[in-house]
Order: sequence, then C-alpha cells, then structure tokens
Amino acid sequence: MTGSGFIKGMLLTLRHFIQTYLDDLRYGFKKYSPAVDNFNERQGTRAEGAFTVQYPEEKLAMPERFRFIPFLVVEDYDHPDRPGKDWCTSCGICAKVCPPQCIWIVRSNDPATGRPVPEPEAFFIDIDICMNCGFCAEYCPFDAIKMDHDYELASYDRTTNHIFDKPKLSKELKYWKTIAPTRAVAEAQARGGWDHKDAQKEARRGPKKAEEVAPTAPSAATREEVRARKAEADAPKPAPAPTAVAEAPKSASNTAEGAKPWTESEDEKEKRKAAALARKAARAAKRGE
Repeated sequence: MTGSGFIKGMLLTLRHFIQTYLDDLRYGFKKYSPAVDNFNERQGTRAEGAFTVQYPEEKLAMPERFRFIPFLVVEDYDHPDRPGKDWCTSCGICAKVCPPQCIWIVRSNDPATGRPVPEPEAFFIDIDICMNCGFCAEYCPFDAIKMDHDYELASYDRTTNHIFDKPKLSKELKYWKTIAPTRAVAEAQARGGWDHKDAQKEARRGPKKAEEVAPTAPSAATREEVRARKAEADAPKPAPAPTAVAEAPKSASNTAEGAKPWTESEDEKEKRKAAALARKAARAAKRGE
C-alpha cells in the first residue's frame, strides 16, 4: 500500500508523544521539581518518554573512556616519598605522535651540572587545536598523560585561557582513580603496582648508600684537583734513564765510556735505510704501482 511506511512512522511518533505526557502524569509532574532529587529515576532503565537534563544544574555522568583535553599525572600530594612528583619524563613521544602538533615540552636541566633531568620544566597544550584523539595518552610509556572528562572549557579570552601550562595540566593520581576506576586498576596491574615505574625500580634497588646520595655537583676543591691531574698528565715527560745490563758483553759500538745502548755507526744507518727503501719498493711493486 502506498504511504503505509509514512503512516506507521507518524503513529510511532504519536505514541512517543503520548507516552511522554503519561510518564509525567505517572510521576505527578515531579520529574523536574527542584525539591525532589529524582535524577536517577528519570535516566534509569525504566524511564519512558522524553526527558530533559536541566543543565548546568544537572549533568550526565561521563563514561570512563570519554576523552577530552589531556592532563599530566603527578604523584598524590600526600605521598610519603614522592609528593607531587611528575610521572612525565619529558621524552617527547606525545609531542611527536600528536596529529595537530599542539603539545610543547621543555626539558629540565640540573643547574649545577647542566645535565638534562628526566622531568618537564614546562608543558603546554593548545586546547583549541587539540582534537581529543588520545594518541598522546596511548603512546606514553610511563602512563603519565591521560584524557580528562572536563568538557566545560568555554571562555572569552582564548590567548590566555586556552593554552594550558604545566600547573594547569598537572593532576593527582587519585583524580584519575576517581574518573576512571576500572581503567586505573587495569593499568596498575599491568604496571605491577600503583607507583610509577621509576619508583618501583628504586624500591627494588633498596635504600641508597651514603656515597650514592652524595651531591653530584663537584666542589671547587675537587675541580682544582681534576685540573691539576690533567695538567700533570699533559706535561711532557722526561726521557727514561738507560738501565744497566749486568755482565753484558761489550761490542765495538759501545766500548767508549758512557756510550748509549742505541748508538749505531753510519754504515749501520745506511744499511737500515736501504733495507727500508727495498721493502717500500717491494710493496709498491706488489700493488702494481
């Protein structure tokens, strides 16, 4: 029959329309009453018809795998050994795999030695460019970057509010446990514990010895000793004194008083020179020169 699909669709729409008001009558128009907290009832599996979330007073719960702007995981501020320690080692993998290239990292350096330190000095993300793909969190080898559930980021000043720096991106590990408890437990099991991989390595090594925890920066006296030893090693050394050979037979070349063992006559020098030239000519002939 021509138009039967259209009629069925209109009847289905009419049924949903009627059920919406019947559901309101069943609850006695308490669905949207601010005095009654029945938000779970309206979003439960038994609710029928249409319902409206009174945003921003009411907000839908985000699933664990919902991803928005990334954030950096740091140790809990009440951690006994590493309070607020960064999990990020500033390896730069997240910045390399980021498709829109919205991540910038500055690595820290030790002010005493000038050597790089495995932690970020600065970390920036332009949230207007970020496409929320989650590659940075997926490729991070230390589980140090996660996707946040905070989607309320609208503001009137883009240049200052939409470029997140390290203090704004850093959040405690307990925050990640709160928004994604199932994933946090699975990652901890795969990692071998709740602590960072570096903390687990330090725990396996045991307490450090006194000489290991000594400051790495050399003192002024140590630097002077190093320079003195280097200057002594670079200084020209005198020729070693000849050693006497007990009961060595005397030859014609060293019969004179105080003659050196390596003294040779002019004839011996000429013979040695001729032999060297002959060897050189033989090698040249062998190469075909």
